[in-house]
Amino acid sequence: MTPTQLAPRFFIAVAVILLFCKGVAWLLGKVGQPAVVSEMLAGVLLGPSLLGLLLPDVKDALFPTSLLPVLYVVGQVGLVLFMFQAGYAFGAHRVTGLAGTAGVVSLAGVAAPLMLGVLLVLVTAGAVPIRAAGTSLGVSAAFVGVALAITAFPMLARIITERGHAGTRHGTLALASGAIDDMVAWIMLAVVLAFASGRAGPAVVTAGGAILFALVLWFVGRRVTTALMTSGGLNDGARVLGTVALLFLVAWYTDEIGLYAVFGAFAIGVVMPRTGNTDKVVETLTPIAATVFLPLFFTYSGLRTEFGLLGSPPVLLFAVACVTAAIVGKFGACWAAARFRGESQGVSLRVGALMNARGLMQLIALNVGLEAGIVNPSLFTVLVLVALVTTMMTTPLLSWIERREARTSATAARPAALTPMK
Repeated sequence: MTPTQLAPRFFIAVAVILLFCKGVAWLLGKVGQPAVVSEMLAGVLLGPSLLGLLLPDVKDALFPTSLLPVLYVVGQVGLVLFMFQAGYAFGAHRVTGLAGTAGVVSLAGVAAPLMLGVLLVLVTAGAVPIRAAGTSLGVSAAFVGVALAITAFPMLARIITERGHAGTRHGTLALASGAIDDMVAWIMLAVVLAFASGRAGPAVVTAGGAILFALVLWFVGRRVTTALMTSGGLNDGARVLGTVALLFLVAWYTDEIGLYAVFGAFAIGVVMPRTGNTDKVVETLTPIAATVFLPLFFTYSGLRTEFGLLGSPPVLLFAVACVTAAIVGKFGACWAAARFRGESQGVSLRVGALMNARGLMQLIALNVGLEAGIVNPSLFTVLVLVALVTTMMTTPLLSWIERREARTSATAARPAALTPMK
């Protein structure tokens, strides 16, 4: 298909994606689900799991194979802008006051699902077709463990804000723990990708390039971003242009060394100075990423998700085990760690529920793994299911905790009210 033929296909595909995502978001919004959940689900529904199953000719006409690389590239633009915003949000939530508890909760929230994921793959080795060709058992096990250990920090922050929990003890603790958790998980993912190459050369390039990137970021990055945001000779448009150019330059570099674009964009967001001008740049770029570009990434992911693969009993059982390990390892471990540190039952349950959401962050990791050749379609589908289930259960779980506490308070108050006066 020539570029001239591809252009109209791209425009109609984008229109369908955006309108469909908006419709699903409107429906699920009525039951309290955040937009990111709706877009994740909409992307899957537009793929072979539903549209391709019911109307395969329509699906192929809307999303021909030659269009997929275009959706991937445009979706990457959305991811770079989104991860920049996520890094900026990460840097704004400093771990203070609750640092000790946040560290323990984060450690538990990473270690438990990581170990459960690794153990699950090792136990089922050879029985479930989840290993990509040429990928070692160790790399597959490590990738699944890291995927289960990820927390959707940006979505966590969004839920806390939307539900009015900002500034509460559980909100602050979850934000601090989620920030540490995601940073550790992304570093582990980079390590897994480096080992997955199986050759010393790419691993050395990745390690050396990452060290060089960290040094430049530490000694030069904040100076450059501060100058960009505070220079009196630049207007708002110039700052937006400079930020996008910087993000794309860093994304190119981190892609070239094998760290992938999302790492570089996140790092730039972290070192950005907290100024009014920076806030304006983030507020300008974030709606574009969230409204236009991210739905394309979700659809690209959905087009590679085949829930029909779950018809295989071994894969289905593995999927159920993965979802269980994800919930027990993240929700259970974070709840237990918070209780161990002396937090109340209500705070601990809320922290566990918030930390359990994987959301977009896990989808990003899965696509990185798929592009690196260490994830096959069956494993991709299983882990997309994990992301959907753990993300969709967050809001209902928080609502259940609130109702549970309200009933407990009402029960505790009733005897006192009915006690006769002497």
